[in-house]
Amino acid sequence: MSHPILSPLEVRILGCLIEKQLSTPDVYPLSMNALLNACNQASNRDPVMQVAEEDLPAAVDGLVEQGLAERWPGRVMKLAHLAKPRWNLSVQESALLAELLLRGPQTPGELRTNTRRMYPFPDMAELEACLGALLETEPPLVLRLPRAPGSREARMAHLLGEVPVGGAGAAATPAPATPARTGRVEALETEIAALRTELAELRAAFEAFRAQF
Repeated sequence: MSHPILSPLEVRILGCLIEKQLSTPDVYPLSMNALLNACNQASNRDPVMQVAEEDLPAAVDGLVEQGLAERWPGRVMKLAHLAKPRWNLSVQESALLAELLLRGPQTPGELRTNTRRMYPFPDMAELEACLGALLETEPPLVLRLPRAPGSREARMAHLLGEVPVGGAGAAATPAPATPARTGRVEALETEIAALRTELAELRAAFEAFRAQF
């Protein structure tokens, strides 16, 4: 059975649910308000999102329908994830998956630093072993991206959303040019040319001044 392909908001919600279960278990499962705050959190998120309250229900419904979340009824309805039992994840593997869901592709070294609030890996050997388990699930939950030129470590990425650029064995490619991007480049080039002209004029004036003495 293949993994579901989640929307960016579904990815963020699932990552938040796993993160909060591990980092703040006393407030888990999450109310919709707590979930909204977690989705819009500025720290430990990349990209930072601005999710509106009315956007949550449809994304929550999608996760529930795909068997990745469940509602806990009560005076205040709460939401819990089902990723751990679905994929038989350990605490360590859950922390790594949550971090990749919340901040995108990262090197093993970055993952060790960024998962500390959920699970403090004592060494890289344990972390690499857990990444290996995520790579070997059927189908895999993560992949190792091709190492970028000049980089010492390859980055890991989750496979629950769109495959990142450079994934699935492809070489990383630069983002395509857009009219807005092209316009910004042209404006910068014009500004640099003007600064160079101004610098040349200042040098000429200084040389003329110095020649008087």
